[in-house]
Amino acid sequence: MSTVTIKPHSRHIDLPALHRVPAMRPLSWLRSGWRDFVRAWPLSLTLGILFAVLGYLLVDYVWARLHLAMALTSGFLLVAPFLAIGFYEISRRHGQVGDTPLFDGLRANAGSIGLFGLLLAFILSAWERISAILVGLFLKSDIVTNQSFSLSLLIAPEHMGFLVPYMLIGGVVAALVFALSVVSLPMLMDRKVDLITAVVTSLWVVRENPLPMLVWALLIGVLGFIGLLAWFVPLAVIFPVLGHATWHAYRDLVDHE
Repeated sequence: MSTVTIKPHSRHIDLPALHRVPAMRPLSWLRSGWRDFVRAWPLSLTLGILFAVLGYLLVDYVWARLHLAMALTSGFLLVAPFLAIGFYEISRRHGQVGDTPLFDGLRANAGSIGLFGLLLAFILSAWERISAILVGLFLKSDIVTNQSFSLSLLIAPEHMGFLVPYMLIGGVVAALVFALSVVSLPMLMDRKVDLITAVVTSLWVVRENPLPMLVWALLIGVLGFIGLLAWFVPLAVIFPVLGHATWHAYRDLVDHE
């Protein structure tokens, strides 16, 4: 199946042309992300280790407070698109002809990028409150206050009444963030566009590529879950590779002619 180019129509926003891609195209983005990781492994791995260590320390600090531990562990994926800015920049520079200043795209569009960061921070804050409400409604008080809390305890059959709504609502929030951010931040770093244009472009990308976006979301979710399940250690590699791959997804999905 070949790539198809379409031009979204919007009365008030000048949107770029977009590409419809085959369902399994995300696998090529992962391969490109891996190549960028290998090419710039000292910097990419250093940043990946930094984020993995900070994530582990933050979750470990709040582990005794159940709802915070769960909200921050799952919420990591919500703010990951913003945290991956450094990896977008590394991949962007690989594709540039000649030497360009580091983070010149970020500096040129800092206001819109900052607003997007605030948007993700607001969504994370809302998810933390939702998480607290779900824990309070569906979990027994002795589980919430149990200092020997563990994941195996949480996934016990008697707690399915909590896990099912928690995962369903969390999935809706994650899907919203995914749709808003699938190409937004790379686009803001690559072009002098405003936040609304980038977000609407991202929504159009999801609309025009439902199967590839489903595959991409599943890959991100599965790889992210593996990293979180192993106490953030694999994220030192997974996070950079996904960050680099996201840049290639943007370049593949948004027309540049």
